[in-house]
Amino acid sequence: MPRPLDRVPSIKVKLGILMVGSGAVAFGFFAYRIGWLPQKTTITAMLIALVTSQVLAHGMTMPLREMTAAAKRMAQGDYSHRVRATSRDEVGQLAAAFNQMAADLATADQQRRDFIANVSHELRTPITALGVVLENLVDGVAQPDPATLRTALAQTERLSLLVSELLALSSVEAGAVALDVEPLALEPLLKEVVAEAEVMAAAVDRPIRFSIHLETPGLQVHADRARLHQVLLNLLDNATRHGPAHGEVRIHAHALRDQLVLDVEDDGPGIPHAERARVFERFTRGGRATTGGTGLGLAIARWIVDLHGGTIAVADPGSRIRITLPAP
Repeated sequence: MPRPLDRVPSIKVKLGILMVGSGAVAFGFFAYRIGWLPQKTTITAMLIALVTSQVLAHGMTMPLREMTAAAKRMAQGDYSHRVRATSRDEVGQLAAAFNQMAADLATADQQRRDFIANVSHELRTPITALGVVLENLVDGVAQPDPATLRTALAQTERLSLLVSELLALSSVEAGAVALDVEPLALEPLLKEVVAEAEVMAAAVDRPIRFSIHLETPGLQVHADRARLHQVLLNLLDNATRHGPAHGEVRIHAHALRDQLVLDVEDDGPGIPHAERARVFERFTRGGRATTGGTGLGLAIARWIVDLHGGTIAVADPGSRIRITLPAP
């Protein structure tokens, strides 16, 4: 379709041209059919139509001008401006969509800022501790005995864990994780994860008991073995760090129609209702006392469970994480 008015820089001018052009065509038609019309009447009618079109166009184009101004502010990092959307036409729909986009961008920008701040904080803590240990060794304040070297090694391992989890989370969010889904026997997988969790708990000096309860022997799940192992290990590590010393972490599994339900529960104080939705965000620990960790384990677990088409949430009494996954 031809678009002869594309070079005109203003919608108001385009509407004026439209009105004048339409009037000219109508004038020509009537002049041809009924003869010449009075010149003053013709000019007056066209001027009235032109002024009316400009008055109406001003209100019609106001949201577009506001969007232009808001877009320029957004280019400078200001996402607070909103467009008044009162009409129900296409311009009103565009204004509403623009406001939603601005709100989403503001949220994403805040999350980016929080993420950078949290990563900086998480990196600074072990780097500072490691720097102090090494400085003491260099200055002769401390001796390179096993205890001092274990402290340095622990901080190095914490840095390595943080970087590994950041890379894992980045891969999952980018959709770069390919799932190798297959039917899996659940009990051997749980025993394998518990054995690894016991080693991790001993490494951070957290004497914790682990127990496995399967409602029905031979339960199976439809999942990627390596990724499900990662999810369960993150949940057990989270429960180990937030539960009391000498407490118990319980894993309970049962089938529910065409799904498998997995509960991981500790003896800790639990997560308050107001914070349960946020614990799966990056670097959020749900207000519970912590003895370490990166704050990324539950975020990674959520993304992996989502990729499997399952769900993960905090269940009552608040110290229980519930996963539902497709059954074979």
